[in-house]
Amino acid sequence: MRRLAALAIASFVVLAPAMPRAQNQPPPHAWLFGAWTGGLFPAPSSMTAQECLAQPTVIFTRDLVMRSMLTDATYEQHVIETARTTATGAEFRFTGPPAPSGGLLGLGGPPQAGFGCQSPDVLNVQRRGDHEITFPGCADYPYPLVRCPGR
Repeated sequence: MRRLAALAIASFVVLAPAMPRAQNQPPPHAWLFGAWTGGLFPAPSSMTAQECLAQPTVIFTRDLVMRSMLTDATYEQHVIETARTTATGAEFRFTGPPAPSGGLLGLGGPPQAGFGCQSPDVLNVQRRGDHEITFPGCADYPYPLVRCPGR
């Protein structure tokens, strides 16, 4: 039994992905974590946290950037390959196209490529304030996005 447990642990160590060296250091895009609204349309000037969190436009996490679509009830999930800080905000490179979703009533087509930007695998985020960002050069997001307020 002990030998089997040791073999399982050894297999896990060999197969586990390499962990970053600075585990305690937040990722460069940590300031973006959370839900954002607007972008597709002008963000309302006053919005409660409950209203905003009911249907945010974009959600940033450590490993994903999720975007909502007007024609789809689910979020497209873009897996982050790399994220880096820039002079004006952040730049994301994604692993490839998002996974296909069922679409509205299961009638959706293939996922959209990227965010309507020049490259479908790159998203540049420009910080315009503590709670406002833009996606410069992205036709799908002509308006600024604002962070959903806390509860």
